[in-house]
Amino acid sequence: MRLRFDESVEAFRAELLDWLAAHRPSAEEMAADPSISTGHAPDWARRWTRQMFDAGWLVPGWPPELGGRNAGPIETLVYIEELARAKVPRTTNVQGLGIVAPSILDYGSEAQIRDYAMPILRGEKTACLGMSEPGAGSDLAALSTRAVLDGDRFVINGQKVWTSGANYADFCFLFCRTDPDAPKHKGISIVLVDMDTPGITVRPLPEIIRPEHPDLNEVFFADVVVPAENLVGEMNNGWAMANGSLAHERGMVWVSGVMSLEESMDRLRGELPAITAGLTPAERAVAIDRVVELTIDTTAARCLGYRGFAKLAKGGSAPEQALMKLFASEVRQRIALVGAEVQGAAAIEVGAVDMDGHLSVDEPQGTWLEQYFHSFANTISAGASEIQRNIIAERVLGLPRS
Repeated sequence: MRLRFDESVEAFRAELLDWLAAHRPSAEEMAADPSISTGHAPDWARRWTRQMFDAGWLVPGWPPELGGRNAGPIETLVYIEELARAKVPRTTNVQGLGIVAPSILDYGSEAQIRDYAMPILRGEKTACLGMSEPGAGSDLAALSTRAVLDGDRFVINGQKVWTSGANYADFCFLFCRTDPDAPKHKGISIVLVDMDTPGITVRPLPEIIRPEHPDLNEVFFADVVVPAENLVGEMNNGWAMANGSLAHERGMVWVSGVMSLEESMDRLRGELPAITAGLTPAERAVAIDRVVELTIDTTAARCLGYRGFAKLAKGGSAPEQALMKLFASEVRQRIALVGAEVQGAAAIEVGAVDMDGHLSVDEPQGTWLEQYFHSFANTISAGASEIQRNIIAERVLGLPRS
């Protein structure tokens, strides 16, 4: 079976590719001032985001005034695939564009849209997402950071952790408890907090990969005063808004995830002759067999994503989407592990093997060992694998709570 898009979709693709060819930032520009964090926005990224916004290519499915062109879901799918192939990000502030801005557009006031959402879309501000806490990593309902309403202001106290990009962000989309006496899924609200507000301390967490450029942070709030007008939506309705916010993140995230898997597999297959050259025939056969298995897994991930997307495009529900994050993150981990194991000591001592078979210590994707270390973050962020399995068991398969 050969899948094809209709002529209008292919015309959309051609228009996008022509525009990218004429306007995309150069590889040299991106390499000279790289994105090192989900909240970091170097000059080239700010200019690029604004350029995409002005041309209607930032979020094609949105109307022109919001940086789009009223594209349909299939065009949006093609758009994300082509950006991934081109290795050009829409933004380096992924959570800001993918979660925070659309959530403010959905639930925020006109002033919040003007002062917070639109600056994200124009590349003028970045945002971080204040959800996880030391005692509430994958259970938002267990959060304890308090926001006490005192007249026309909130006074906030508490701590967040694993907050991506907080060390660079202009403001935080903060989930906090505003009614401690309510059931744990209620009494949660969202407040916009400027990160330069007195009382906020950001402490970057050391990371095993590129420790000089940390992305994850602890954030402490000590009597932080925020205007009451920074409340997003209704008081104590944060749980419902959280579900809507995360839906923005997961709607198309599988596309870039699958593209990343395929890119890693292309790299692994290209390196295989060089990194297996010193193996015995039996060892080489085992390595090739494992690469074939991973190729099948990667193809299965793409088919699973397309199947679920087709259902959503027709207005139905898609349990496949619940499986995608879990499956793709764990396939990514297996790819990196196989790469590191096959590469052997060179994974530690020298670096990666490039597509021409040359060893290099300056591989942009990092060594296979670095990718393996980093893959554990992928199995935790946006919903830990253990939590995803519970969700699939209970909500997709209808099994009783364990």
